[in-house]
Order: sequence, then C-alpha cells, then structure tokens
Amino acid sequence: MNRLKSGISAAALAFFAGGAGLVIGCSKPPPTFEEVAPADELYAQGQSDLSRETFFSFLPWVDYSSAIETFQAIIDNYPYSQYAVLAELAIADAYFEEGRFEEALSYYRDFTDLHPDNEKVPYALYQSALCHERRTRSPNRDQTPTRDALIFLDRLLSKFPYSDHAGPAETKWRELRMRMAQQVKGIGDFYMKRDEWESAAERYRSILNEYPGLGLDAQALYQLGVCYDEMNRAEEAESIYQAIVQNYRDTDLAQDAAERLAAQN
Repeated sequence: MNRLKSGISAAALAFFAGGAGLVIGCSKPPPTFEEVAPADELYAQGQSDLSRETFFSFLPWVDYSSAIETFQAIIDNYPYSQYAVLAELAIADAYFEEGRFEEALSYYRDFTDLHPDNEKVPYALYQSALCHERRTRSPNRDQTPTRDALIFLDRLLSKFPYSDHAGPAETKWRELRMRMAQQVKGIGDFYMKRDEWESAAERYRSILNEYPGLGLDAQALYQLGVCYDEMNRAEEAESIYQAIVQNYRDTDLAQDAAERLAAQN
C-alpha cells in the first residue's frame, strides 16, 4: 500500500515537474511600455522639428512628417490637455506649410467645429480660406475654390468683425471678389468680340449687380451700353451713356460715351 502510494506520488511529481517546465519554457516576458514624454515637452519638440531645416539636395527641407507625428502623440496620449487643442492646430499648420492643403483644410475645419469658442477660431477660418485660395488658378479657369474661400471669409467677417484677422480677411475678400468679377468680364468680352450682344450684356449686368464697387463698374456700364446700342435698344443705351458722362467725368470712358451720345443725335 505504501509502495503504491509512493509510486503514484512519484509519477504525479514527475508529471507536474514536467508541466511546470513546459509552462516556464513557453511563457513570454511581460510587455514593456515606452514612456511618453509630457505633453508640453512633446509640443516643444514638434515646434522644434518645424523650425529645424536640413539641406537635402541643396534645398532647405523641413521634416513635417516627424512634427505631425509628435503632435499626434499629444492628441493620442493627452486628449484632454490644453496641448491637445494646440496640437490640432499645429498639425493643420504643418500640412499647410507643406503644401498639402486638403489635409490642412480638414484639420482647420475640425478645429472650428470642435472648439467654436476658442480664440484661435478666426485664425482657423482665415487659414481655411487660404487653403481654398491656394488651389485657384487664373481668372479664366474654374473658380469653385475661390467661391469656397469666400464662404470662409464671409463667415469670419460676420462672426468676428473685430478680430486681428478681420483686416487681412477683408483684403483677401476684395481680392477674390475681383478675381470672380474678372472672370465674368472675360466671358462678356469673349461674347462681345463675336457680336453675341445679348450674352455679353448678361455678363456686364452681372458685374454691376453682383460685384459692384470693385473698380469695374464704369467699364462694365460702358460695354453694356455698347451692347444695347448694337441690339437697337437706343433709349437704354442713351441712359447708360448719360450716367457715365455725369458720374465718371474727365475719364476716357466719359469721352467715349459723349461721342456715342452725339452719334445718336
């Protein structure tokens, strides 16, 4: 009985010893976690990455990807820190400086949506407009990006008229409005050269109604009068010429309008 008991105990001991060895042999070391620097240090590191230039192929080069990765680490590890909000804007700025305007616009737009009361919202709106503006081309090309830029500028000027960015925004607003008006005028001139008077007149009326006060009024008004002349709408043409003579005295257009009035009589 004692032998049997002793045999069982030995076998059990061997089994458990082998099992323990198997467990020890298959076990993995506990995972290690890399220590993350404080949020303020990460933010300073990201800003340092943006300000540090290296010369690659004789051209200055900034490691935007490294800076963006550092700022993203703040958002991921310290989402409720004040530096997380700053990091969102810093990522947008990094993309903008890199010329990746679609990515920058996404971050600027998210910033204004997530932090509507933040003091940096006027800046983000202005930068959003610039993202669209940088995608525009000459006035004779599609001006959809210009229209989109004007939407952000209108929003900035209506909600934050006294912000530091209101002045630059108003200047940019006039510049982009002029670009839109020049496109319309170019189309009108195109039709006018082909004697398509009604189509040309429609564009010149559009300049006067939609883009007044940009410096194109007198020219658009005179060309509209010429279109009416050619369309045998003499009374309307005469009224326009008289308005030019009265309101734009001592200009070449006033002299041209006076000559056309004399020709009508």
